[in-house]
Amino acid sequence: MDVRTLARYPFFKESGQLIRSKDISLEDLVGDIALERARLMGKRRVLVALEKGEVPEAPFASEYEALLELLSYPVARMMVASVQDPYLTRRYALSEAVAANSRLQGEEIVFIEAVAKELEVDLSRENGSARIHFSDFLRYTNQMRSKTWKLINQIVDGGYVILTKQKAIRVLQNAIQKKIEKELEEMVVNDLILRGFQGQLDEIRGIVAEKKARFKAEDLGKVRITRFPPCMYQLLAMVQAGENVPHTGRFAIVSFLHNLGMSNEEIFNVFATVPDFNERKTGYQIEHITGKISSTEYTPPECATMKSYGLCPGPDETCLRIRHPLSYYRLKARMEGQKGTGSPPRKAAK
Repeated sequence: MDVRTLARYPFFKESGQLIRSKDISLEDLVGDIALERARLMGKRRVLVALEKGEVPEAPFASEYEALLELLSYPVARMMVASVQDPYLTRRYALSEAVAANSRLQGEEIVFIEAVAKELEVDLSRENGSARIHFSDFLRYTNQMRSKTWKLINQIVDGGYVILTKQKAIRVLQNAIQKKIEKELEEMVVNDLILRGFQGQLDEIRGIVAEKKARFKAEDLGKVRITRFPPCMYQLLAMVQAGENVPHTGRFAIVSFLHNLGMSNEEIFNVFATVPDFNERKTGYQIEHITGKISSTEYTPPECATMKSYGLCPGPDETCLRIRHPLSYYRLKARMEGQKGTGSPPRKAAK
């Protein structure tokens, strides 16, 4: 595989082989003045992932430009691994995976097969579409709660799920993200790397800390977390831990918090630490769910629907007495001898 292709898809094992063939050592990557530009590009790769959520496509005027782009990938990985922050790790892995998704859309299915082989995903061509073994499909879509990704809604033939090229690439995106996350978590960072990148690491740590401090959502003010049903407590915990929350889960927690009286700005701040946070998209979704730019103020799904979405972690004793998350919150408030949080739910639970 040529250097230009590897620069676009640096997660291939061949990337390391090519770098070694150029006699570029770890010491060179960290300190060689000739590779200063690659180090700057690597830091930019991390910062762009933090701020924008996707590593942009870079045009290559020459093979040397492509090589620098390729070298920026291991540099960025060393920086992320050195910071040792789960939020940064997930955010960076997601950004690389999203970028790969965008680039793969323009590739032939034979190349997509090669990517799948690299990721150890059992994928093959199927009359212009793709076949993915059901075990791999489940492994890489288990966090995608939309009904369109449930196995029961797929075409399955002989143990293989038949997918369009676009959906197959979406599955590979998740596989790429998991691969990068795992590699970063297992990466051993030595003193050479820590000393060589000290200035860059301090800057990155400062930005991560500032981001977390700005959008910290542990204190929800007048809303009492102790009254949350298990489903909403789990969703909120996932958000605050920087984990990816499925679309159905985001809808549920946004509508739940809105009906408890939280403002759109307060809800926005709750979501601002998730790895795939997009300021414009998040703001639009919140305003739509809360009725600011739509004709409907939504209430969260009832318990039966939450279970069908796979968002119910298991009922507690209070759950057995109600059929809706908002009813759980109200019942808890009454059990505590109080009338609510100051701002009653806007709608009656169905």
